[in-house]
Amino acid sequence: MPEPLLPKHGGYRKLISFQVAQLTYDVTVRFCDQYISKRSRTHDQMVQAARSGVQNIAEGSVASATSKKTELKLTNVARASLEELRLDYEDYLRQRELEMFPPQHPALMRFKAKRCASLNDVRMWVKEEIERQAQGLATLPGQIKKDAAPARVSPNEKLQASAFVANAALSLLNVACHLLDRQVASLALTFEQEGGFTERLYRVRSANRNIKKR
Repeated sequence: MPEPLLPKHGGYRKLISFQVAQLTYDVTVRFCDQYISKRSRTHDQMVQAARSGVQNIAEGSVASATSKKTELKLTNVARASLEELRLDYEDYLRQRELEMFPPQHPALMRFKAKRCASLNDVRMWVKEEIERQAQGLATLPGQIKKDAAPARVSPNEKLQASAFVANAALSLLNVACHLLDRQVASLALTFEQEGGFTERLYRVRSANRNIKKR
């Protein structure tokens, strides 16, 4: 079967990287509206970074038909935008002296097991974790248990919830960034081995000329 001039493209909605980035965008919009002042530059910067991650994955996928170079560039821009967003979430936790969950943190393990696919899934996880803490089943973000007795002083509920959401967003960002790293590496290898649209056009035209000579 002859090589098509325009390869399949634009299937970004099926990419796991796109799906995770889109969920991160939804989480970030709500997080910023709830916990970051709308008069703060950070609010707009976080939302725009999250949006850039989603939009550049989509734009790169659509552009791939005629420019693998553009697809590679835009996918890398998406990766850079999500890295910027990851730093913002880390700053939020650090500046408020809230806990950044390590990979094996029980709450984070439960989050990963939940495999959240929507904003509502994330909200339900946060609600469940806060209920667990109210029952003394888990340590509050930033709180250290002494012996077996949990501390009696509860932190501000809004701040507590924000810590869970920020950690959930960081977990999603870790997945998205890992997937985009692999995507960029794969695109770079393909471009190196097969070239872009110009090389494809040459191969297709050469193949057509050979068929006509037969």
